[in-house]
Amino acid sequence: MQNFQAILDEIYIDAKNTIEKGSIASYIPELAHVDKTNFGIHLRTLNGSEYGVGNFETLFSIQSISKVLALSKAMSLIGEAVWKRVDVEPSGHPFNQLALLEIENGIPRNPLINSGAIVIADILLSHLKNPKEDFLNYVRDLAGDDSINYNKSVANSEKVTGFKNYAAANLLKSFNNLENTVDDVLDFYFHQCSIEMSCSQLSKAFLFLANKGGCMKNTAHLTESQAKRINAIMLTCGFYDEAGEFAFEVGLPGKSGVGGGIVALLPDHYIISTWSPGLNKKGNSLLGMQALEQFTTKTKLSIF
Repeated sequence: MQNFQAILDEIYIDAKNTIEKGSIASYIPELAHVDKTNFGIHLRTLNGSEYGVGNFETLFSIQSISKVLALSKAMSLIGEAVWKRVDVEPSGHPFNQLALLEIENGIPRNPLINSGAIVIADILLSHLKNPKEDFLNYVRDLAGDDSINYNKSVANSEKVTGFKNYAAANLLKSFNNLENTVDDVLDFYFHQCSIEMSCSQLSKAFLFLANKGGCMKNTAHLTESQAKRINAIMLTCGFYDEAGEFAFEVGLPGKSGVGGGIVALLPDHYIISTWSPGLNKKGNSLLGMQALEQFTTKTKLSIF
């Protein structure tokens, strides 16, 4: 049996001694205040064992990691109809790229880039009675934790500075791929991205994707087939235009966010979450990427 705690401790020490820690996502003003020396890792196995090191209980803005949870909620509501409005191909472009959206007639390449996630937000807005409240309760239910909440300051900070998201939403609207008003969709989208969680909460929230759709309470939120599809999209599209690199180096389905979080999983085995706010040039956590590469190398536990 592997000594997971000793492996995490090793990775943590190596990360803390790394001089280059990346750059904070300062284009969202509220995120610019975060100390980039923060670093945490949390591992949860499917049999319920937990291991953590560093700032794994510290709350941070999960940002684009929320796109996976929004997609899963949309799939649970309308199933395969999701794919009529958003594709499943890697974009090969930055997460906020607009050029492809116009060329491809308002159908986003995948649901994990901004334009695709805005379409998913529109679907949730159309199908949930109280969208913000219902989505938050969904995330709490997945994690088995009622303390999870939105950070209103972060949501407002994104609203004030999210010009490219407004451009993407208006472009989507011009192609009739938004049913609701641009302002309503983006208000929900910005709140969704502002959810605050710790590494340990993230590991619990994503357990259902390692567990054939069953959450912490073993409630089936997705079918086994739907969970498989989302894991496939995370593997090919979860890291913007660095998804190939993550698959190559780490070999796990996963998702990053510009708040510095990454969550990754090996179906039927474990979920691992990292947080280090310093980002690389592609917008992914610099130390988080390194830590996960070390973890799958040391444990030899990846999908490949």
